[in-house]
Amino acid sequence: MKVEVSKFGFGAGGIGNLYTEVTDADAEAALQAAWDAGVRYFDTAPHYGLGLSERRLGKFLAGKPRAEYVVSTKVGRLLEPFDGTGLDLADGFAVPRTHRRVWDFSADGVRRSLESSLERLGLDRVDVLLLHDPDDHGEQASREGIPALEDLRAQGVVGAIGAGMNQWQLPAKFVRESSIDVVMLAGRYTLLEQTAADEFLPLCEERGVSILAAGVFNSGLLARTQVSDDAKYNYAQAPKELVVRAQRIATVCERHGVTLPQAAVQFVLRHPAVASVVLGVKSQAQAVRNASLFAQPVPDELWDDLRAEGLLAG
Repeated sequence: MKVEVSKFGFGAGGIGNLYTEVTDADAEAALQAAWDAGVRYFDTAPHYGLGLSERRLGKFLAGKPRAEYVVSTKVGRLLEPFDGTGLDLADGFAVPRTHRRVWDFSADGVRRSLESSLERLGLDRVDVLLLHDPDDHGEQASREGIPALEDLRAQGVVGAIGAGMNQWQLPAKFVRESSIDVVMLAGRYTLLEQTAADEFLPLCEERGVSILAAGVFNSGLLARTQVSDDAKYNYAQAPKELVVRAQRIATVCERHGVTLPQAAVQFVLRHPAVASVVLGVKSQAQAVRNASLFAQPVPDELWDDLRAEGLLAG
C-alpha cells in the first residue's frame, strides 16, 4: 500500500447521520476525541448522509496539518439533485432527501464523483480512493472504474486505489487482474467469520495488497460484552446459531478478562495483511471506547482456547 494508515481508523458513516441525527457539535466532538486518541485515518463516502459525512470531516480536518492524516473516500454512487420530501431513511440516513444516488462506475462517473468529493472535503487530493460496493456492476467496474482509478493515481490526484465491499470474491478478481493497492473488506474476516482467510487474504499478501478491515463486529453481534438474543448480523436479525456461537466466544473471552469487542478488534489486527481496523463512530464516547479496544492487550492464550473449543479455525 502506498499510504500509511493508523492501526485504527475512523469510520465516518455515523457522522453522516446513519440511522439517527447527529448534531454538528457532536460530530466535531467525536472527530476530536478520535484525533486526541491517535486516529489519523478517516474513511468517508458520498453515500454517507448524501455528502454530509464528507462535509463534516472536511471542516474538521481543515484545521489539521495535511501531512498528518489520511483520508479515504469512495466512488460509484453519484449524487444528483433531487426534489424529495422527508428524510433519506430508506437508505439509512436521517438527512433531507435533497439528492438521489445514481450508480455509476464509468470512467467519467469516477472522475465526477471524486471532483464533488474533493469539493465537499475541501481537499485537492485524497489518499485512498475506493470503488464503493460494485457488487452488481462488476463488469463496468473492471472495464472502466479501475482503469480510471489507475489514471488518477498516476496523475497524483489520489494515493492508493482499491475497492470497498462486503464480499471478497469480486475484490479477488480485481487483485488478480489489476494493480489496486488496497481492499476495504467488511464483515468477511472477523472473530466470528473468517470466510476470506483461506484464499483471499493470502492472495492479498502475495500481491502486496493491504486490507482495511471494516464490519469487524458483524453489524453488532460482536459489539457488546454481553450478546443479546436480538443482535444484528449483516444488518439483519442474527440467526440463532450465530448468536449462540458469539455467546460462547464471549464466555471464553470473559475467562481471560477480555471483552468481546476488544477480542474482535485485536483478532483482526493480528493478520499480516490487515493494515487498519475501521470502526464506525457517532459520538465522543464511542471514539474513546474504540480507542480503548486497541490499547488493552489480549493474551495469546485466548486464541488457543477459542481454537480448542472449535470457535476459531486454524
